[in-house]
Amino acid sequence: MPRFERIQLDPAAWHAVWSAFPDRIVFQSPAWIAFLAETQRAEPVLAALREGDETLGHFTGLIVRQFGLRILGSPFRGWSTPYMGFNLRPGVPRRRAAEALPDFAFRQLGCIHFEVTDAHMTDADVAGLGFTQVNHPTLEVDLTQSETALFDHMTKSCRWTLRRAEKNGLVIEEAHDARFAEEFSEQLADVFAKQRLMPPFGLARVQPMIRHLHPTGMLLLLRARDPQRRCIASGIFPAANLTAFYLCGASWRQYQRLYPNELLQWHAMQRWKKRGIAAYNMVGNKDFKQKFGGRETSVPMFYQSKYRWLGRLRASAIPLGRTVLRLAWRLKSLARARPATPSAPQ
Repeated sequence: MPRFERIQLDPAAWHAVWSAFPDRIVFQSPAWIAFLAETQRAEPVLAALREGDETLGHFTGLIVRQFGLRILGSPFRGWSTPYMGFNLRPGVPRRRAAEALPDFAFRQLGCIHFEVTDAHMTDADVAGLGFTQVNHPTLEVDLTQSETALFDHMTKSCRWTLRRAEKNGLVIEEAHDARFAEEFSEQLADVFAKQRLMPPFGLARVQPMIRHLHPTGMLLLLRARDPQRRCIASGIFPAANLTAFYLCGASWRQYQRLYPNELLQWHAMQRWKKRGIAAYNMVGNKDFKQKFGGRETSVPMFYQSKYRWLGRLRASAIPLGRTVLRLAWRLKSLARARPATPSAPQ
C-alpha cells in the first residue's frame, strides 16, 4: 500500500519537482507556499507518495497551530487558496493518495485534523473512505476556443455589458506598481460594506501575495480605469501550467453601473489565453460568474478528525463564518459611530 514520507526540499528543488507534474497548479508552487507560510504563520509540508522504491507523486500542505494543536490544511478556508492537494504521475489514482493521508497526518505529523481540496479530485476518489466531504461547485471556461467563440458563449446580457463598458470609456490595464494592493484592498472593503460584512482579508494579505507571486509571472493584476483615469475596479488572477483562476475582484459601488467587473473578467481570459493557458477556473458558481460561458463542475473538499467532537465542530464552522464577519462589521460600525469621550479638564 502506498505511504507518504515527509521530505525536505528548498524552494528551488521543490520547483524542479513540481514543474514535472502535468497536474500542477499555482497554489502548490514554492512561491504560493511561501506566501501562505508568511501570512498564516504556518509550517510547510511536502511529502512523497511512495510504494516500495517507486515515487507515485507528492502532497502539498501546511500545518497551523490552534490552542497548541497541530492541524494540517491543503488548504484551509480563509487562506485565499481554493485548491492544493496532490501532484501525481499520470495513471496514478487520486484515491490511493487519499487513502494514505490519515496515517501520514495523524501518526507521522501528529496532527489532530486535516482537510484537502484537490482541483482534480472527484466524488468517486473519496467515496467510502470514511471522510466527511463538502462539494465545492465551480465554473470553468475553455480558453482553447477562439476569442470569437469565447465571446459568443457568454450570455446575451453579458455581451451587452462588455460592449457598454467599452462605450463607457473604461480601460483595463495590467498593474505592476505597489499602489495596486492599496487600491484593491480599499475596494474590497467597500464591496463587503455593501453587504454589512467585514472583508475576509485586506492589505496585510494582498501585499505579501504580490511580493511572493508577481515576480514569478504567475499573478495577473488588472485594474479598470474610467475616462477620468480613476481606478474603479481591480482583480487578482493567478495561473500556472494550464489553468488560471479568478481569485478575487473588487470595485467601488458608485462605478459598478459602468460594468468594470465584467470587462476585467473578459480581459483576464484574453490575456491568459494569449500566454498559453487552457482553462479559466472561476472558483465558484455565483450568479455573476454564470454568464461567462463556463462549464459547471464540482470538487469535493474532504476532511477527517482524530476525535469525533472535533469533526462536529468543523462541520459547524462554515455556517458560522458569515455570522462572524457580519458581527465584526457591526462592532466596527458601532465603534465608528460612538462619540469620543471628552477629556478631563487639566
